Formats: sequence, structure tokens, C-alpha cells
Amino acid sequence: MAETVATGMTVSEVMAELAALDDSRVRAVNAKHGDDHGVNLSKLRAFASRLKTQHELACELWETGESAPRLLALLICRPKAFDRDTLDAMVRETRTPKVHDWFVNYVVKKNPHSEELRRAWQDDPDAMVASAGWALTAERVTNNPDGLDLSALLDVIEAEMKGAPDRLQWSMNECLAQIGIENADHRARAIDIGERLAVLEDYPTSPGCTSPFAPVWIAEMVRRQNGAN
Repeated sequence: MAETVATGMTVSEVMAELAALDDSRVRAVNAKHGDDHGVNLSKLRAFASRLKTQHELACELWETGESAPRLLALLICRPKAFDRDTLDAMVRETRTPKVHDWFVNYVVKKNPHSEELRRAWQDDPDAMVASAGWALTAERVTNNPDGLDLSALLDVIEAEMKGAPDRLQWSMNECLAQIGIENADHRARAIDIGERLAVLEDYPTSPGCTSPFAPVWIAEMVRRQNGAN
């Protein structure tokens, strides 16, 4: 049987369905990671699949200021429809980790203003905004490094990552790891910086997962790239 497409729903109707999906157990787990919603993300994605792309509804959901509707909005919006100033305003409102992650990965990375915003955000005095800029830089290191001054990026990481707020530190560490993974010429320095700063060295990592500690992360990804056993 074909799945019903939930078009024509009002914001109130969407909010009511999200409220019905809220689970106190999920909310408690999310709270440990700094998030403030109680909707299972698989169920949220299923809801988004029924709604399909509805950009106007997405904008209205974002304006509620609540995390669950904002996450849903990021799944049903048209990323290329946002202008630069709107994205800049939105990033300054993304204060929880999951909304921040999805906003950067699902919207900004797909928007034609992403490179301009990467440059503007990376040095922003707001650490959450700067973390978005560094996340975009990490992706560019991986997918389109031409024109990037990797030595200069390493200089900044070496000088600032250790004392950066958690969210910004995480994004800078990701950029450090990607530089080491993707660029053999800078690998030794990236590993040395990671070892000396020891950022995320003791981060709890589940069995079978790769540690975010840059020297370990770099070594493992290079091993995979080289097809080693």
C-alpha cells in the first residue's frame, strides 16, 4: 500500500504530531548530550518522508524556536532557497548540537553561499558560529582543498584548539584530522599537534568505533585508505 503524503498540514497539526511522538526516555538520553527534544530521530525522518519538501512549512516550523520542529524543518526545506543573510541569522539561533549538526550538513553544505559563509563564520567571535565555519572547512579539506592554506589552518588549530569551547574544539579537531588524513605532506605535523594538545584523547569510544583523538583517527583512516589489514 502506498504511503500517504502528509501535504497541506498546518503548523499546529505538525506540532501536535511531534508532541505525540515525544518520549520522555528519549528526552532524558538527549539531555545528556546537550539536546532538548524527545523525538526519536528515525520517527522524525519518517514524518519528514511523509511531508516531503515543503519549504514554506519548514520556515514556519523554524520560527517556533523549538528543536524538534526545527529538526523537521531542516529535513523538508529547500537548502538552496535560503539567502546568505537568512542562513547567517539561522546559524546564530542553532544552540543545541543536533540542530547545529543538521543545519550545517543538510542545509548550509548544499547552499550556493556555503563557501562565503565558511570564510565569514570561521573567525566569528561566537564559538557556535565559528564551529560551523570550521565544520565547513573540514569538509572542504576533504572534498575541495584547492586554494586552502593548510599550513595556516594548522597554525590556528595549534594556537587555539586547546582552549576553544567544546563545540568549536570539536570542529577544529575534525579539521585537524582531515588535514592529516587527506594530505601526506602535512600528516606528520597534524599528528604531532594532536599528540601535544591531547584534545579528545580520553573521549569515550564504543567498541568498533574510531576514536576522535586526531592521531588515532588519522592513523586508522590512512590504514583503510591503504587497504591494510
